[in-house]
Amino acid sequence: MTEQKVFVSKAKLAEQAERYEDMSNNMKAVAQIGQILSQEERNLLSVAYKNVVGARRSSWRVIESIGNKTDEKDTQKKEIVKEYKEKIEKELEDTCLEVLSLLDDHLLKNIDAEIKKGKDAEAGSDAHTDVNTAVESKIFYLKMKGDYYRYLAEVSAKANRTEYVEKSEEAYKKALDITTDGDTDTTGKIGMLQPTHPIRLGLALNFSVFYYEIKEEKQKACDLAKTAFDLAIAELDSLNEDSYKDSTLIMQLLRDNLTLWTSEDNQDEQEES
Repeated sequence: MTEQKVFVSKAKLAEQAERYEDMSNNMKAVAQIGQILSQEERNLLSVAYKNVVGARRSSWRVIESIGNKTDEKDTQKKEIVKEYKEKIEKELEDTCLEVLSLLDDHLLKNIDAEIKKGKDAEAGSDAHTDVNTAVESKIFYLKMKGDYYRYLAEVSAKANRTEYVEKSEEAYKKALDITTDGDTDTTGKIGMLQPTHPIRLGLALNFSVFYYEIKEEKQKACDLAKTAFDLAIAELDSLNEDSYKDSTLIMQLLRDNLTLWTSEDNQDEQEES
């Protein structure tokens, strides 16, 4: 068993035990080896860090709420809450920056090299398939990049927040441009990924949440989510059996968010993939 396979096996075991810190450490080691990740390895990496960061995002929201409800006169409790929130923020920021470093220094760099190698090769069915597979991974990683800059923007001070918002939007836009290359609003042409592809749907879902929650551009959020949902509905016949469950779940989340965003009783939290 190769070193990479050992780390992957350990990550799977950690996932079963719901020890996501261990899982992320093992998948970090996999990413740093420098090989192109398989779809399974890519998903393991995403699941590991999503759980690690997700737990801290949830904790931060709880402490933020407690702080907002604490009486201003209770200065001692205010200070305790403030210090604890800063501790959680530091942990969240460290993890997000770790993921972003993996993406820029290893995963995206390796994928770009793979895409260039594929395009430089003689045209043929195998080479074409390899390029398409690599481009799919690039979209996946750019979506992750947008997500983790968004998480940083959620908890960061104003000075850093502006930079994180800009970088999040830039990554999402790059991913969307590649994903929908060739699409038009009138014909619904398929770009690099079909409108029903779970990566494309997940990107639209999270990018729309970014516009709604982070930039507070509610119309953009609704337009993006509605376009993705409508294109997917129109292409339901082409839905891949292997990804049926994932695709329909994300479509439901898109519809739920649209219902929430367009209702009079808007709430604070939206769904994301």
